[in-house]
Amino acid sequence: MSDADRIAVVTGATSGIGQAVVPVLRRRGMAVYAIGRDAAGLDHLHRAFGAVPVKADVRDTAAIAAALAGVAVDVLVNNAGILSSRAAFHEVDPAEIDAMIDVNLKAPMHLTRLLLPGMVERRRGHLLYVGSIAGLSAYPTMGVYGPSKAGLSLFCDNLRCDLLGTSVRVTEIAPGRVQTALYRSAIPDNQASAVLYDGYRPIQPEDIARIVGDVIDLPPHVDVARIEVFPTDQASGGGTMVKAP
Repeated sequence: MSDADRIAVVTGATSGIGQAVVPVLRRRGMAVYAIGRDAAGLDHLHRAFGAVPVKADVRDTAAIAAALAGVAVDVLVNNAGILSSRAAFHEVDPAEIDAMIDVNLKAPMHLTRLLLPGMVERRRGHLLYVGSIAGLSAYPTMGVYGPSKAGLSLFCDNLRCDLLGTSVRVTEIAPGRVQTALYRSAIPDNQASAVLYDGYRPIQPEDIARIVGDVIDLPPHVDVARIEVFPTDQASGGGTMVKAP
């Protein structure tokens, strides 16, 4: 991490990977603006780690812009994402198509557009995006979520082309199965934990947060473009997981 990279923004900060990233960055001496909708979760991050709470929906770029007015952001961790429907595409509610595209793809693009000009002007900065292996390979019931993450992945590639010579870095982290609340609305009857995690050894949010910290710590002339991270018991072909015997 460059000595100048001292102010970070983390979206989806009140649960899962985002919640784990905040203390990792704070331990590095960074000021962290934590964006989320859960007031209690934001209050916890403020009291426990000294994060600056920003209560906003990630789709509300205007509210975020107001909260960050005058702040020279060095690191942006675009983590917020939703998987609001886990069904065959012909069974997906049309409203869920809009929701996943809006949160997973459009919101990171708008937030990047908000903060990137300052990074380019200062000739420093690091943009990080939490993608998914579902954006790199096809999986059943991922007909909207997968394309939204695939779009995010290609957006990262295009950004690197546009930012050559600016010293602004772009990193995509594409995890396999992480034990978070992502599936809570996609799997009915509160069965997400039983269906996805019982008997498995999934990645923990703290594992991804550690990777975020390690990538940021690299010298400014080193840009880790993309990291695919799987549980040891998962393979990408068909998303096969192996349960404990």
